[in-house]
Amino acid sequence: QVQLVESGGGLVQAGGSLRLSCAASGSIFSINSMAWYRQAPGKQRELVAVITSGGSTNYADSVKGRFTISRDNAANTVYLQMNSLKPEDTAVYYCNTDGVRLQAGPGARYRYWGQGTQVTVSS
Repeated sequence: QVQLVESGGGLVQAGGSLRLSCAASGSIFSINSMAWYRQAPGKQRELVAVITSGGSTNYADSVKGRFTISRDNAANTVYLQMNSLKPEDTAVYYCNTDGVRLQAGPGARYRYWGQGTQVTVSS
């Protein structure tokens, strides 16, 4: 079974920084993409940033220039460096892994979610 364990959330003042981490553990052969989503109260879950195994990245327009996603393929870990935080960044942040292969060769690919970590930005 694959588990995603997130850490790094918390309370910060506007303009501050936080770094989220998410480590995937279990019988993993490879992971295609790793991403961060967020969900604010009363809103739908939205993609914040995604990074492929090759290092290609994509960001939501609202976080471009402030957030940076990175990953350590050997450790199956993804990070989200969040700078210049704004109150509107307040949400539960979820780690996501997609295209997860549990063994070499052809076979199913899976998607997993973390349990979420709260980020609160005060004005």
